[in-house]
Amino acid sequence: MKEVAPLSTEAPKDLEKPGKDDPAHPWKISILMPVYNEEKTLRNILDQIRAVPLPDRELIIINDGSTDATRDILSEIREPWIRIVHQERNLGKGAALRRGIEIAEGNIILIQDADLEYDPDDYPALLKPIMEGTARVVYGSRILGHNPKSYTRYYWGGRFLSLLTNLLYGTSITDEPTCYKVFDASLLKGLPLKCEGFEFCPEVTARIARRKIPIHEVPIRYAPRSIEEGKKIRWKDGLTAIWTLVKYRISS
Repeated sequence: MKEVAPLSTEAPKDLEKPGKDDPAHPWKISILMPVYNEEKTLRNILDQIRAVPLPDRELIIINDGSTDATRDILSEIREPWIRIVHQERNLGKGAALRRGIEIAEGNIILIQDADLEYDPDDYPALLKPIMEGTARVVYGSRILGHNPKSYTRYYWGGRFLSLLTNLLYGTSITDEPTCYKVFDASLLKGLPLKCEGFEFCPEVTARIARRKIPIHEVPIRYAPRSIEEGKKIRWKDGLTAIWTLVKYRISS
């Protein structure tokens, strides 16, 4: 595990919250990034994250049993604000994120994928509602962002999951399976998550919605990648997501 020189704790103007200068309430952002065999995109996404001006932050990379050159690339990192956890075998995205949530030290937690589908330049817009005190949960919506569509089955699968969420839980969100999810850390750490794989998204959504906590959405940019480029979601993950949403609606 490695760590780097803390960046400035002074937030850009559009990220400041009233009272931000109060030393009793400094902001620290924990960016959680599970990685599994992303040697082609890893350096690029790291450079994009480095370039975003933020208050005090940490990037927690969970290498989920990668078998390509991912581990070698991570061994090159020398910055103390980047923390690396190696899971010796592939346990799944949900298990990796639960590990990251457990050790995160920030008071805001942001989920980031290791591919290039999502743009870290959207961080300020995603963080602003929480920093301003108007939301505890923020989702980045690809639908509101008017982005190019992925494969038809992925696009309509995502729309169906959003509709099902709204029907089951009385929410009004447009993009339930989005990667960009941001949380008040105390809230996320208090959820008894059980997910192992891609069902992290429907489980965390269901648990938030059952607590009647509003999910705030902001438009984001999205550049879908193909299966040939490494997209890992498959149709069976969609079925698991449906079952997860139904299960947590009917469970006590």
